[in-house]
Amino acid sequence: MADRFPKSFNLEKAIALRWALRDIVAKRIKLIPLKDDDLQTLLELGLVEMQDEQPVITEAGLAALE
Repeated sequence: MADRFPKSFNLEKAIALRWALRDIVAKRIKLIPLKDDDLQTLLELGLVEMQDEQPVITEAGLAALE
């Protein structure tokens, strides 16, 4: 699981990012807002993009969840 993210992330951060991706896919971010630094990291990695001020998972993000 953690190997889907860069080696610079520790296991805890990789798990947090994976859950953030799952929250975006499940549309839970209105109930459980994303941490700003997690969102920024996902944007920088190209796993998420912003559409109408909402994060949307990219194909690369979906692949990271597989």
